[in-house]
Amino acid sequence: MFDSQEELQRKIFLGEDNSLELKEVRFRGEKVAGPSRSDLADEIAAIANTSGAVLVLGVDDKSREIIGIPIDKLNLVEDYVREITTDVIKPAVTVRVYRMELPDSTGIKRAVIKVDIPRSLFVHKSPGGYFYRHGSSKREMAPDLLARLFQQRSQARVIRFEEQSVPGTESRTLKPDLLERFIQGIEGDQETTLLKRNLLTKDEDGIIRASVAGLLMCSDHPEEYLPGAFIEAVSYRGVDQDSNYQVDSKRIFGPLDHQIQDAIIFFKRNNYISAKKVPERIDYPRFSDIAVFEAIVNAIAHRDYSISGSKIRFFIFSDRLEIYSPGALPNTLTIEGLAFRQVTRNELITKLLSECTIDEPGVPGRKHFMEKRGEGVPLIIKESKKLSKIEPKYALIDNSELLLTIYAASEPEISIDDE
Repeated sequence: MFDSQEELQRKIFLGEDNSLELKEVRFRGEKVAGPSRSDLADEIAAIANTSGAVLVLGVDDKSREIIGIPIDKLNLVEDYVREITTDVIKPAVTVRVYRMELPDSTGIKRAVIKVDIPRSLFVHKSPGGYFYRHGSSKREMAPDLLARLFQQRSQARVIRFEEQSVPGTESRTLKPDLLERFIQGIEGDQETTLLKRNLLTKDEDGIIRASVAGLLMCSDHPEEYLPGAFIEAVSYRGVDQDSNYQVDSKRIFGPLDHQIQDAIIFFKRNNYISAKKVPERIDYPRFSDIAVFEAIVNAIAHRDYSISGSKIRFFIFSDRLEIYSPGALPNTLTIEGLAFRQVTRNELITKLLSECTIDEPGVPGRKHFMEKRGEGVPLIIKESKKLSKIEPKYALIDNSELLLTIYAASEPEISIDDE
C-alpha cells in the first residue's frame, strides 16, 4: 500500500484516514521518547483488528510536516516497532517495515519508516484493551463488537482456518516450484486450479491471497505471516531442560514437509546409539526411527495453526523425547481415544502432505508423509514400547497443548565376555 514515494507523499498531504496513521518520533538520548510503547501498540493493534493500514513514523500528524528520523537512529526505531509488535501486543502482529526518503517543505529529503500493517487473522489486545480503527482514530471495542470479531476470526467460522486467506499475501507469495507438486498433470489456467485446490483463495474484498494451507506448504518462510509456524528443536545432555546442558539446537523453518525432514535429520543426529559385540557389532538406538517420524508428522499435520506465535517444541533428553504440539484435541477426541479414533483438524494440510513424496531420511516402506490410514498413534505406541518396554504417554496441558513423551531404551548391559 502506497509503495511509491509519490503515492505516499500524496496520501500524507491528504492526511490521516482509515488507511493512514502518522506519528512524529521523539528521542531522549539513545531512547525513543515518543510515541510511547503503549500508545503505539494501541494504534497498531487497532489497525490489525480492522482492515489494515500504513503507519508512517517521522511525520507530524497535525501539520503533516515531514520531520524525518536521523539516519543513525533508524535501527533504534525499527527495533522499537518490532519489539512492540512482538512483545507488547498479544498475539504478536505481523508487519512489514520499510525505510524511505521523503522531501520536507524545503525540499530536503528526510528518512522515514513506513510500516505496512495488514488486516490480521487474529484479534489483538494491546495495553489499553481491544481497539478498532474508525476513520483516523482508534476506538475501544464494545463487548458485542469484540464477540463478533472473535467469532469471525476464529476456527468457529464455516471456513476452516487452513482455508482462510492470509492478509498481506498474494499469489506470487507462493513459490512456483513448491506449487508445481500439487498441480502436475492438471490442465487449465493455473490460478483457477490453485483456487480450486484451496492453495489460493479470495478474501472478503475479492482479492486473491494465499490460503493458510497454501502458505504453509508452498512458501519458504510461512512464519513471516504465521508466527510460530516452525519447530524449535533442542537436544540436552541429561534429563533436565537446562541450557547449561544443551548440546544441539535448531529452529526449523520452511514448507511443512521440509520441516518434517529437517526435524528427522536433527533427531538422527542426536539419537545416540549404544553398541556391543556379541561377537558381531549390534547397535542399540535410544528411540525408534519409525515412532519419531510418525510423531513429528502428526504434530505438523494436526497442530492448531490458529494459535498465533505458538510453535512445535521438540526436546531430546537422555531418558526421553518430548514433542509439544499447539492446540487442544479436535472435536470430541480424547486422550484415551487417540489410539483408536481418527479425527483430523487440518483436512487440507493432511491431503497435501499425502501427496508429498519422502526424500531421505525417511521410513522404510513409506512413500508419502501422510497415508491416511489412522496408523500413526498405534505405530508410535507399538514401536516405542518394543524398544524401551515403556508405553509413550500423551498429556493435554491447559487444554491448549498436546504433549507426547517417548521414553528412551535402557543402555545395554556389557558383560566381560562382550568386551
